[in-house]
Amino acid sequence: QVQLAESGGDLVQPGGSLKLSCAASGIIFSIYTMAWYRQAPGKQRELVALISSGGTTTYADSVKGRFTISRDNAKNTVTVYLQMNSLKHEDTDVYYCNANYVNIADRTYDYWGQGTQVTVAS
Repeated sequence: QVQLAESGGDLVQPGGSLKLSCAASGIIFSIYTMAWYRQAPGKQRELVALISSGGTTTYADSVKGRFTISRDNAKNTVTVYLQMNSLKHEDTDVYYCNANYVNIADRTYDYWGQGTQVTVAS
C-alpha cells in the first residue's frame, strides 16, 4: 500500500524553526522526485521545494535561504525533510508531501500526503 505520512506541523512564533517529515512507503520511492507544496484556503497549491532522486534541489523564491529540503533513501522507505528557519506569518499553510515519477513511456506516477498544518503566529 502506497503511503505518504507527513508529520511535524505545529504552531511556532515568527522567526522560529520547524522541521517537517514525510515517510513514503509502499513502492520504490527512491526513484521518485520528492517535493513539499503548501496551500492556503482558497488559494492554489504552490511548490515550496523539491529534491530529485539524485539529490538536486529547487526552491521557491519566497523560501530560498530559509528552508532546506533533504531526503533519506532507505531500502523500503524514503523520508523527506523540510527544515524551515526564520519562519514568517506568510509561511502559515497546510504543507503537503508529493512524490512524482515519469517513466520511460512518459507515464506519470503522482502521490500526495494528507497534509500537515504549519501556523506562524505570536
